Amino acid sequence: MDGLSTDPDTNLVARVTRVDKRACGVLLADEALSPATARWSPRLSRAADEDPAATPAAGDWVLLAPGDQDGGAWVLTEVLPRRTAVERLGVSGTSHTQVLAANADVVAVVAGMVPDLDLGRVERMLALAWSSGARPVVVLTKADLHPDPGAAISLVAASAAGCDLLAVSAPLDEGLDPLRAWLAEGATIALVGASGVGKSTLLNALLGDDVMATRTLGNEGKGRHTTVTRELHLAPGGGAVLDTPGLRSVGLSADTGLDDVFADVIDLADRCRFNDCAHTVEPGCAVLEAVETGALPRRRLDSWRALQREAAFQARRADARLQAAWTSERKARTRAYRARPTHPQGW
Repeated sequence: MDGLSTDPDTNLVARVTRVDKRACGVLLADEALSPATARWSPRLSRAADEDPAATPAAGDWVLLAPGDQDGGAWVLTEVLPRRTAVERLGVSGTSHTQVLAANADVVAVVAGMVPDLDLGRVERMLALAWSSGARPVVVLTKADLHPDPGAAISLVAASAAGCDLLAVSAPLDEGLDPLRAWLAEGATIALVGASGVGKSTLLNALLGDDVMATRTLGNEGKGRHTTVTRELHLAPGGGAVLDTPGLRSVGLSADTGLDDVFADVIDLADRCRFNDCAHTVEPGCAVLEAVETGALPRRRLDSWRALQREAAFQARRADARLQAAWTSERKARTRAYRARPTHPQGW
């Protein structure tokens, strides 16, 4: 146990604001919410080496023990159970997940209205938000730069079904009231999105100060990457905002919220004639009929299929039995194909 107690009655509770190498910035749970730095205990370091999900993350509640005079004032001994967690697959190519934000009440998927809206990325980010256990919200920024913000909202509406959809202009301080209301209630809002969508500008508007440096649009009309680390900031009226760096890639784990993101597709699939309908060529397929009539955009069906394949692949990586069953099925199909009679040329 490293000679340190993990009894919550004898250790101090704190919240992680920032994670550095083997150390964390924290806010002590005292009346002043005093900032401090805590180094990881050796036991916690070993656990993090074995499982990246055990690594402290911004937003975590943790236990601190008094440190020695040489090592520093505080030692982080334990990460308390998370209520919610925004997780993506790690970039190492393994099935381990990386916690982007812990204990958020609201996960705001931030997307810029200009220069163009990437609906596929919005859907991918929303899958993370839904699976986190927090309240998902889509925040469309740069409304003041778009010629028709209403059209942009309509474009995203199908992807954001079941969650709040906000159009904001942070520089003009427009559309931010719902976010400020949640902060006033003490909520933690995690901002996730690609680089250059305006997260730092949004953060500054919510905090009422230039906490994060911002950069203007480049010559090509795209925003520029600013945030380089995940960090928790206290809001002046209450609550906290957890900013994250722009995500270039978002690997989805097997346990993801695709059914919530694509509720319209799932509802149509329930109406198909066959329970095992693959929505490709089957007769009586309600999904394909909706695509043909224009009720369901083809792009949305293609996005659902792609993300389903990715989630299934990750499930097989995490479960050796699923991988074995999938491999066996592929081999059986190959044998069946090779056993087919050869047709005369021209058939």
